[in-house]
Amino acid sequence: MGSSCRTWHCLLALFLLSSAAYGQLSPSFYVRSCPTLQLIVRATMIKALLVERRMGASLLRLHFHDCFVQGCDGSILLDDVGSFVGEKTAFPNVDSVRGYEVIDEIKRNVELLCPGVVSCADIAALAARDGTFLLGGPSWAVPLGRRDSTTASLNEANTDLPGPSLNLDLLIKAFGKKQLSPRDLTALSGAHTIGFSQCLNFRDHIYNGTNIDPAFATLRKRNCPAVAPTGDRNLAPFDVQTQLVFDNAYYRNLVAKRGLLNSDQELFNGGSQDALVQQYIASPSLFASDFVAAMIKMGNIGPLTGTAGQIRRNCRVVNS
Repeated sequence: MGSSCRTWHCLLALFLLSSAAYGQLSPSFYVRSCPTLQLIVRATMIKALLVERRMGASLLRLHFHDCFVQGCDGSILLDDVGSFVGEKTAFPNVDSVRGYEVIDEIKRNVELLCPGVVSCADIAALAARDGTFLLGGPSWAVPLGRRDSTTASLNEANTDLPGPSLNLDLLIKAFGKKQLSPRDLTALSGAHTIGFSQCLNFRDHIYNGTNIDPAFATLRKRNCPAVAPTGDRNLAPFDVQTQLVFDNAYYRNLVAKRGLLNSDQELFNGGSQDALVQQYIASPSLFASDFVAAMIKMGNIGPLTGTAGQIRRNCRVVNS
């Protein structure tokens, strides 16, 4: 009897520790209420990436832009409807964040089997994980149990999402505001091993940057004219070599002064993160494990749990 009680106490302590670590989120949250959830998300993501491999990077970025505004609450998914103003028209999001229709499709597929159970915020987190994994990156158990917000903040989207021109001090400050460390910043920035950016985000860096390889700047100038707004929306890959494969090439590019954005190159510019960048080049497994830890930490920014928020029926609008 005594030993079983001690075992029970140990299990209870473990549970409390793990739920504290996840902020009441748990990878097993939907095990009973929607056991096929992960299969549905994975299958829909495979379909989306077969149509366009770039979508993996886009949905990883969408999750990031959700979590940095009001926490990971699905607020970025809300459309402007009537007098309601969402976050989609914020400067960092407008004509830039994409993949909303993939989230819609996952949600529709989930609703067919588990109506009214799974939040849009959790779907975004799972889609980000699957996009990473399907492009060759690590996988991880996503803590789940977020609920969806009934509000959005255009102002916070404009102020709190770190911009492409920031220097290292301002980047560290922006991530610190979300309880993310400089190490988290450098690991999460490795998401730029996949995907593309628009000329308007890197124009100043390639024309006026001092810490950039001249040959790389010349290459990027080919489809990014010097004078705005000509070519503003033209795309260039963050990583020239393996733009659709999740690897550690991003960091090798930084050491070669081939970071696309000023905010990328700031991570290797004689500052506090130089040594970590070198470590990620030397050890892809260290980068992968740090990236996973940082993604879980980011996914735990201010989630709505319990009875807060709602489970939206349609990710684009608050339930009426």
